[in-house]
Order: sequence, then C-alpha cells, then structure tokens
Amino acid sequence: MQGEPEVAVLRLGHRPGRDERMTTHVGLTARALGADRAILGGDASKSQGTVEDITDRFGGPFEVELTESPKAVIRNWDGRIVHLTMYGERVQDVEDEIRESHAEAGNPILAVVGSQKVSFDVYEAADWNVGVTNQPHSEVAGLAVFLDRLFEGRELDREWEDADQTVVPKATGKKVVPADEE
Repeated sequence: MQGEPEVAVLRLGHRPGRDERMTTHVGLTARALGADRAILGGDASKSQGTVEDITDRFGGPFEVELTESPKAVIRNWDGRIVHLTMYGERVQDVEDEIRESHAEAGNPILAVVGSQKVSFDVYEAADWNVGVTNQPHSEVAGLAVFLDRLFEGRELDREWEDADQTVVPKATGKKVVPADEE
C-alpha cells in the first residue's frame, strides 16, 4: 500500500487453459487487497490483460507483469519472501513478525503462491512458509487472508487513483457509476 515498502505477489506457474481463471483471480486479489504489483509466471498474457483492464477501469496504482523465470524473481528479490502454503507455519503465529519486518524494518515483501506442485527450493528460499489453514484451499483464499492480516484491514479503506468507474456499496443490487459521479 502507498507509503509502505512494496508488496508484490508472485504466481509461480501458469498452465494455459487450466489456470486462466485462477491466475486472473490471484492478480485481482493482489490488487484489491493492497499489493503493489503482481508478477505472473508462464504464458499468462490473458490474465495480465484482464487485471490491467480492471486497473484501468477501477483505479490503481497497480502493476502486473509476466516472467518466464519465477525462480529468478525469487533469487533476485531484495527483501523478504513469504511463501503461502498449507504446509507452513500458522499465519496467526507469524503475522506480527512479518508485519514488523515489513513496516518497521522497511523490507519489501514478495508473497509467493503456487499453481502446480511447488518445488522444495521455494520452501528453502522463503523467509517464512505460511499457511492460513492446514487444510486444502485455493491460493486465492490464502493470498486474501494473508494480505488482510498483513495490512490489518487498512487495505479495505484504500483510495483508488485514476478510476473511471466506482462501485457504490448497496445492501441489495449492483450499482457502478462513473468515478466523477461518486
């Protein structure tokens, strides 16, 4: 979030056809819940385009990029790495330490989420392997819970810049208006 060290989300892999929707949702969740950018591994250009379109319409700032080498992103990251996995330490046991490293020590965070089986070297490269539950769940759910815990809910009040459209909260129904009519 603005004014804090960077938080980036790395989607480790992408299987065209199979992972399109999930990869898109990783990017959208990263954007909506406070990350500064998403880095999508593999041929995820369709997902990249969708996230960029949403950012153009509903505001930013938020960046999305592709990488052919997610492991190089991890290897070259100049900050702390949080690998989200159901096999990791409980988020409630490590969130304070991660938050302190991020906000107080000024370390950028790379939150890593998988797609297919994650190789052991990712577990070893991570400063923290974090599970939001030790039960099977989606990487989107894990990312959402982690970002909310990291930002302590502040991401929910974020102001969006350069939005063309704004969602108007309602008890029932849907309402989207031009941003200048908000």
